[in-house]
Amino acid sequence: MAPPSTYVSSESSWWGGKEEHGTPVVVKMDNPYSLVEIDGPGMDSAEKARRKNAKQFKWVLLLRAHRAVGCVAWIAGGFWALMGAVNRRVRRSRDADAEPDAEASGRGRHMLRFLRAFLLLSLAMLAFETVAYLKGWHFPRNLPEEYLRQLPEHVLLNLPEHLRHLPENLRMPEKKDIEGWLHGAYVAWLAFRIDYIAWAIQKLSGFCIVLFMVQSVDRIIMCLGCFWIKIRGLKPRLPAASTNKALSKNANDLEDGDADDLDAYFPMVLVQMPMCNEKEVYETSISHVCQIDWPRDRMLIQVLDDSDDVTCQMLIKAEVTKWSQKGVNIIYRHRLSRTGYKAGNLKSAMACEYVKDYEFVALFDADFQPNPDFLKLTVPHFKGNPELALVQARWIFVNKDENLLTRLQNINLCFHFEVEQQVNGVYLNFFGFNGTAGVWRIEALKDSGGWMDRTTVEDMDIAVRAHLQGWKFIYLNDVKVLCELPESYTAYRKQQHRWHSGPMQLFRVCLPAIFKSKIPFWKKANLVMLFFLLRKLILPFYSFTLFCVILPLTMFVPEAQLPVWVICYVPMIMSVLNILPAPKSVPFIIPYLLFENTMSVTKFNAMVSGLFQLGNSYEWVVTKKAGRTSSESDMFALAEEADTLARPAGAKLVRGVSEGGLEAWAKMHEHDKKDLQLQQADAQEEEAKSPPAKKISKQPKAPNRIFKKELALASLLLIAATRSLLSAQGLHFYFLLFQGVTFLAVGLDLIGEQVS
Repeated sequence: MAPPSTYVSSESSWWGGKEEHGTPVVVKMDNPYSLVEIDGPGMDSAEKARRKNAKQFKWVLLLRAHRAVGCVAWIAGGFWALMGAVNRRVRRSRDADAEPDAEASGRGRHMLRFLRAFLLLSLAMLAFETVAYLKGWHFPRNLPEEYLRQLPEHVLLNLPEHLRHLPENLRMPEKKDIEGWLHGAYVAWLAFRIDYIAWAIQKLSGFCIVLFMVQSVDRIIMCLGCFWIKIRGLKPRLPAASTNKALSKNANDLEDGDADDLDAYFPMVLVQMPMCNEKEVYETSISHVCQIDWPRDRMLIQVLDDSDDVTCQMLIKAEVTKWSQKGVNIIYRHRLSRTGYKAGNLKSAMACEYVKDYEFVALFDADFQPNPDFLKLTVPHFKGNPELALVQARWIFVNKDENLLTRLQNINLCFHFEVEQQVNGVYLNFFGFNGTAGVWRIEALKDSGGWMDRTTVEDMDIAVRAHLQGWKFIYLNDVKVLCELPESYTAYRKQQHRWHSGPMQLFRVCLPAIFKSKIPFWKKANLVMLFFLLRKLILPFYSFTLFCVILPLTMFVPEAQLPVWVICYVPMIMSVLNILPAPKSVPFIIPYLLFENTMSVTKFNAMVSGLFQLGNSYEWVVTKKAGRTSSESDMFALAEEADTLARPAGAKLVRGVSEGGLEAWAKMHEHDKKDLQLQQADAQEEEAKSPPAKKISKQPKAPNRIFKKELALASLLLIAATRSLLSAQGLHFYFLLFQGVTFLAVGLDLIGEQVS
């Protein structure tokens, strides 16, 4: 309820008289900035307007001043607290790019040197422009038209449109107006930037704007294609095994798996689970894969462990042993060397002698949790379709609402699967394999040359080679597999570096094969122009160049100013299109736009390193996981209950060691609990006999990570925002300010969570 209003009457005794000296006013305490006049006796509107009481307005002004002072104090306190937090974070930080597993450290140092030089230059330019502004050397606003006519023709042609036609806007200082050497240097700088710098920036910005519009048109066309798929209900249909079944049952029945002939289709399937030092997620993933509903004698699970951590090896091996004793056909494989990373691991597993008995292979990374009906929904699509090489399922994320970083990732990946993968699968029968949650025909893998470790995107590599051999792909948007998103910016940054450097490596090595292949010309054009150049090279190039380089430069070279629609309107439209597949993320549309511009630094960095083989572009860094589960129910307990019913009496199940440790084991086994208590008692006695050691007050916290490239760009954008104030460019100022603050937050690792 709003607080009661205060009525100030002209009849009040403290006014010092009974005559009416003003208009009765109501001051609302919930909003002291507003006045509501009350009609007094015998007063018309003109009389009320003339006889407003000065004392009443003074009181209201005091209320306004009090509110303003409180607001300023609140802002100042918040800003001071923020600066203190930033200061503490920087003092306890370390450079993430200097870590042993940081991507492309050599190339990153070159990029950082460039950004530092750019930052120092912008600081010098800001100081120069500020001095010129304070001394009145900038272009005046109110001058006679004859001054504009004094400008040389080539100068007028390089001026922006809004300066070229103003009758009283600007003039170049004449020789008699120059005051001292500093003023002369400023005038020389004006002439130089108009003649040379503005022209170069205009050409580069025009080129980037063209690329921006082409990529925007491509995105709009893909969204229209997705909309048409939804309207017409276009999606892959399960083939009918016999004519009678096809006549008696419609396509929807067959797709739902109701046909008896499809239910009886159980080919030999090999399931591969590559993993490396992922003890946070191995148990959940193996549990879900082992519960896939498929005849046990027609499925073999390979756990391909590349871990170099001995403890992790023992845990995974124990988990495999546990499920093997339950009757699951599962084996454990470990390589002594990580040659070729994931591609080498898969290639080694496919070389086993028993693989020749299997027709299909399903792939799941260590954090994926497939449903029991996964194979029943994917494998039947291969029946009666000998040209089909791959069936890809969609990813969904168990931790998409964990923090702001996972929400923004969810927007990107929802668009990728809902629009890009679905449109390419329906209309082209080709898309990039996502590396997991898919089923391959083993014959297609062999025909395409098998797994190769020549790039860090072995999944895209095998997909492109299979496409060049004429194989077809199917994407199932309705078949979903749970997985986990990186929750820390460090992990996400390394993942994005691998995802954007790998395609450029692949483009370099497979370009000759594309031109030599026998596929139709339009497929070659789609592969080169759209799949590689537009979506893998042009997108990070124009995003970084336009919004992180050209836009700050135009603040110091106003003759090359970017149009407002490039900065605001078109990016907002593209962000709205990107967010449509994830409608619950609409409140995050502004953070999404700013964060995508921030990530353009990492993506551009990775693209250049992959294209020109710079730094450690071929290094594979495993994305760290947090170990989120799909639900609150205990999947292992359900599996153990089902196993108890099927196990013969007297048979003993040996459980594997898990992260729960001895305490979790003791809760289930009373005998082990007693042994544990005895061990703890012995340990306490030995500790009592030993001499007292120095007490350690607190374990020091791990230092925070900072990202110097993002911090350098944050400083650059904030300096450019300060410069935009001198020329009163409102929209440019706000965009640069918010983008600079976003770079600052990301550079200080304030987005997402840190996974140790």
